Amino acid sequence: MKYILNNQEYEVIIEKKNNKNSYIRVKDDLKIYVTTSRYSTKRDIERMLEENVDAIEKMIEKKKSQLEKEQSFFYLGNAYDIIEVSIMEEVEIEGNKIFIPSQKKFDRWLEKKIKEIFQEHYEIQYRSFAQEGVSLPTLKIRAMKTRWGVYNRKNHSITLNSHLIEYSLEKLDYVIIHELSHTIHFNHSHAFWDLVSKYCPNYKQIRKELKE
Repeated sequence: MKYILNNQEYEVIIEKKNNKNSYIRVKDDLKIYVTTSRYSTKRDIERMLEENVDAIEKMIEKKKSQLEKEQSFFYLGNAYDIIEVSIMEEVEIEGNKIFIPSQKKFDRWLEKKIKEIFQEHYEIQYRSFAQEGVSLPTLKIRAMKTRWGVYNRKNHSITLNSHLIEYSLEKLDYVIIHELSHTIHFNHSHAFWDLVSKYCPNYKQIRKELKE
């Protein structure tokens, strides 16, 4: 079955089961998958697609965005193509390309950049935050799957997700401010968000973008 959305044709894969409810998903192949009752007719499915056109469009755009991120290397909010040139000595960035001598040297370069950039922005944000009377927490950096940052009250440390290097510095600064705010309010109360807003007025937009 074919479905036209924004002048583009998508294949619809229909799976009929003993379901009372119907579900629509978009997978990595950008096909629309419909799981529905074995009694649903073609007209029922067409009607369901039309009634959910806005949701389907969002699913397709989200999936395309995810695929683009997986296929490109993101650094400080910009997408780059990685090109290995064995005769080079150092990593170089030119336009939307990063030229690397080898994957090993690139990994070392990236690890160094993460430490330098995170430490610099951590200290910048803390200098503003020091007026709140908070002592500087120990900074830790590691890859995390579900959180951008963590404040550990027991050992007074803040851990930042190393994957933040993929995003703009504005987002890195927001996460730092968020975790510094937890040193005062160990919750997500109104007082906590008021404090975040004091140092990052557009935090709501940044949070939304980080969730996309």
